[in-house]
Amino acid sequence: MKVVLEVTFRMGGVSYRGNRWEDDALVFEFERLGDAFIQVLSSRKVEEEVEKAPAKVLVELRTKEGGKVFEAVEENGVYRAMEP
Repeated sequence: MKVVLEVTFRMGGVSYRGNRWEDDALVFEFERLGDAFIQVLSSRKVEEEVEKAPAKVLVELRTKEGGKVFEAVEENGVYRAMEP
């Protein structure tokens, strides 16, 4: 099945690194590791083929300062999230 994620980040410079399963949750991995970023909303759309429907979809953003994990909400077959 195809899972579509649309996520909005607060700054540019974000790279998609892949996904992994944590129990029944599908985790999409992103990172922002540079020193200077454009202070503008940045949207990314990712489509992945997976073997089963996830119970929930999480977005993990790794940064030099650590990282954040936030949940995406399913809306009309598309998971949407925004960096807190």
